[in-house]
Amino acid sequence: MTDDVENAAPGSPAAMEMQDEDILEAMRSIPGYLDITPGDFKEVYRLAWRHAWERLHRTVSAAQVMTTEVVAVFPETPVAEVAAAMGRRGVSGVPVVDQDNRVLGVISEQDFLSRLGINGARNFMGLVAVLLQDARCAPPALNQLLARDLMSAPAVTVSPDTPLHTVAAMLAARGINRVLVTDPDGRLLGLVSRDDVVKATRDWEAP
Repeated sequence: MTDDVENAAPGSPAAMEMQDEDILEAMRSIPGYLDITPGDFKEVYRLAWRHAWERLHRTVSAAQVMTTEVVAVFPETPVAEVAAAMGRRGVSGVPVVDQDNRVLGVISEQDFLSRLGINGARNFMGLVAVLLQDARCAPPALNQLLARDLMSAPAVTVSPDTPLHTVAAMLAARGINRVLVTDPDGRLLGLVSRDDVVKATRDWEAP
């Protein structure tokens, strides 16, 4: 039982210290006679919750947790407008789509940072937008770029029915903050970010 508690998801009932009195109160609330000890009841509860938590991550799909109101840009969008849009919405990346909403690539903060020759910085798209809109400050070469010049391609995409645990594994393995959800023709349907994965897990773990 100790291993189950140590390996349980943070914040889950299996990770909490449950007292026998909690179990007894729960058993008393069930009508009829229960031929089970509080210790057995506790073990069944913990194992059942753990199985349910694992099942959630196998069965919940990208479509169920994705964000559908996605800020997207076109290949011809000037990078100054891209940065401004990211700064206004407080996002660290945007997909690049064609006129039919098919995904062509993605632009992240890191793409800007690489072009600016800045490494290791974090989330300052508002500053980048100001620099790009001020001819006195902005690097001329970057000012002349369009979205298609800056984007990373191909974008990492998943289908709507991709399991949540697969999405989480992809984010971790690739060290990225989001995956785009597309239909079979490559059209953008939404995106799943690290925050979306965390929120889905936290919502399940909440009592």
